[in-house]
Amino acid sequence: MKKIYILTVLALFFTTAIFAQNTEKEQKKELNEKAIKSARQQAKAYAKDGWKTMPGSIPMDKLLESAWMKQLATDENSQPAYITADGNGVAESKSVAEAQAIEFAKLQLAGTIESNIASIVKGNMANSQESTKEATSVTEIIQSSKNIIAQQMGYINPAFKLYRDLKDKKVEVQVRIFYETKQSLIVAKKAIRKELKEKLQKTDEQVDKLLLDNPK
Repeated sequence: MKKIYILTVLALFFTTAIFAQNTEKEQKKELNEKAIKSARQQAKAYAKDGWKTMPGSIPMDKLLESAWMKQLATDENSQPAYITADGNGVAESKSVAEAQAIEFAKLQLAGTIESNIASIVKGNMANSQESTKEATSVTEIIQSSKNIIAQQMGYINPAFKLYRDLKDKKVEVQVRIFYETKQSLIVAKKAIRKELKEKLQKTDEQVDKLLLDNPK
């Protein structure tokens, strides 16, 4: 009887494991199909508007397909695995326009990260005994952290770069960048931690409570 019970449990275990694998494969297949469909539609729209890939690049639809895969990817908690931002730059050369586009995208990305951190800290302050003055100071530091976060991220290689020639002999470059969601919080917390300690003279323990993802 005991042997039959053990065999039944093992059978259920392997059935569950196979079902999970099949579900994961189906999700991956669905993700690929969505990415390919979205990429093809977007590539046609870009080409119609005069956008081209950089010399030596892979075809536009493949570039966009890779970008869409990242944009649709989720982590183990079914949350977006990456945060993304687009940037445009206009200049007399591709290199200058590209630098402008990347910098603009980075600032946009940093703004999203800053908002995510602000939500975490706001929730933590609501559960703490921070004075109104302290809470205001913390909020101001976080709101002014966008440029610091952008600097901490360093150079980010765009998922794709497109360009088009304009009528005034200038060139416009468009980029899309991605940054791992988990890593973005690490970078932001590091930057904000330093600001909180230096400007508000807070201890490591006090800062930890403010930046904790899941306070108890």
